[in-house]
Amino acid sequence: MHESIAQNEFGQPIGPSLDGWTAPAMPPWKPLVGTYVRLEPMHRAQHAVPLFHTFKRAPEDLWTYLPYGPFLDAAELGQTIDYMAAESVEGIPDFQLYAVVVDEVVLGFLSYLRIAPRAGSIEIGAITFSPQLQRTTAASEALFLMIKNSFDLGYRRCEWKCDHLNAPSRAAAERYGFSYEGLFRKATHYKGRSRDTAWYAITDDQWPVIGAAFEAWLNPENFDADGQQKVRLEDIRSTLA
Repeated sequence: MHESIAQNEFGQPIGPSLDGWTAPAMPPWKPLVGTYVRLEPMHRAQHAVPLFHTFKRAPEDLWTYLPYGPFLDAAELGQTIDYMAAESVEGIPDFQLYAVVVDEVVLGFLSYLRIAPRAGSIEIGAITFSPQLQRTTAASEALFLMIKNSFDLGYRRCEWKCDHLNAPSRAAAERYGFSYEGLFRKATHYKGRSRDTAWYAITDDQWPVIGAAFEAWLNPENFDADGQQKVRLEDIRSTLA
């Protein structure tokens, strides 16, 4: 059944009421800790050098769809960290960077960006995972912690955007439960190339099922002695839905 659409006093269709919803605060920039991973607020002095040593072993194709990298040295990586940390829109920080730490080793970073408390919208982006982190349980938990935190804070919408030609990023978004919302043509440019941007999002009404699926998938009982998953995240989510 389709929900009935409300009308105003002029007989015009209008969106659902937001009575009772209050705009959330900015996310507190504090550690987010899971079973397999810890997300730390990222600082140049603490993280630039270990991150550089992690990334210098990565193949150059890691940087194809990112507006930065590869880095010549830790100083250049530190400058990028400083630049992103200083970005803001109307006085609201546009990047809130987190280092991804597994077994005390810094293996990548990701960020909140386009943080819009008044709209109740927040994006997860700048996802830069080393090969050691990619396609691991820790990588999935890192995204889970970021998404969960946004909805726990009261945001209504969590976004994911990427170059529409970046097939691995699009596949990851769909695996995590983000819904494809469309293509923004010539949305931006980087590294001398034009970029069409694919938009994805999870909304607060979707999160209970998506979050429950994440928690079931991350349960240690879902992994065998070799750390291999027994049931895929997508299959758990489909069952719950």
